[in-house]
Amino acid sequence: MSSPVTPAAAPAAEPHAPDRTAGRERRYDIDLLRVLCTAAVVLVHASAEFIDAGHDTTGVLGDTAGRFAVPVFFAMAGWAALSGAPVGDERRLLTRLGRILRPMAVWTALYLLCAYLTVGPGAGPAEEAGRALFGSVEAAFHLWYLYAYVPLLLLLGVVVLVVRRRTLPTRALALLVAFALAPALAGDVREITGWSPPDWGWSVPLSTVVYAVAGAALLAAPRLGPRALWAAGAAVAFTGLAVYQLTVHHPAAYGGVAVAAVTFAVLGTVAGIRVPERMRPLVARLSDASFGTYLVHLMWVRLLVGPVAGRLPDGPWAPAALAVTAVAAAALSFAVSVLWGRPGWRKWLG
Repeated sequence: MSSPVTPAAAPAAEPHAPDRTAGRERRYDIDLLRVLCTAAVVLVHASAEFIDAGHDTTGVLGDTAGRFAVPVFFAMAGWAALSGAPVGDERRLLTRLGRILRPMAVWTALYLLCAYLTVGPGAGPAEEAGRALFGSVEAAFHLWYLYAYVPLLLLLGVVVLVVRRRTLPTRALALLVAFALAPALAGDVREITGWSPPDWGWSVPLSTVVYAVAGAALLAAPRLGPRALWAAGAAVAFTGLAVYQLTVHHPAAYGGVAVAAVTFAVLGTVAGIRVPERMRPLVARLSDASFGTYLVHLMWVRLLVGPVAGRLPDGPWAPAALAVTAVAAAALSFAVSVLWGRPGWRKWLG
């Protein structure tokens, strides 16, 4: 799902965490969860390279291991918006959205430029940039998640301002209405003019809203049962998801039962976990860098993982190669994000 900082798990440059609120204790368990999810996203996209190269079983199992990441990001967004750091006014809500949209625009442009320079002209850069205003484009396909994340945060923020603050956020409400009406308006434009606008991607499925609200409840609640029981449930859920993806359908829908079971089992396992004191500075720093890591990682996946997967012969080496290249891509992505955070570039690079 910039430089928002959660009161509890507050990356200063993360869409998944809004501004730090004075007096709130940092939630290192959510910092840890954010780092795990970011690494899992890298694994999912690395696994896709192995699937494309013909290593189907390895790729599907790798995808299974990281499939929880996106729904858990939505859950953390719900927790931050509804419980951890609810917005106090409309200006703060719009500022949070800007912290996501600025780096999103910068990285979309960078990925489009890279595609133009390396793949050559297909659709022109200007045409692709125009399409990116409506929804994710192939060169930066991993950013599809933000096209759901932004309207989700907008929706939850408006609800908080109306219900809890008893204010009328006119600009945010107008933007929310525009997001909601745009698909129907595009259909009318098509009927009247014959021009077909690109598909509208700025939308929030009901399953995403449920992940956000239910995840917020789970992350805000006191400990619910023994952690070992949640971990056992997670192991069973991952096994079920692997069987489903290998035998029924891949990729499993994020709104499906198999992914939901894994998602809530992971949340229940990690929520409230005590991060050792000596590890907290590192976990917090990586959490602060996680949005930038998410934005940049596809470059490392394409540079490192794709060539290895494409040259790897059939055989038992594929799982080890996936593990090594995914770890390398994740480590490099975190490293460069940490580095550009030092000169204060997070406002533009995430």
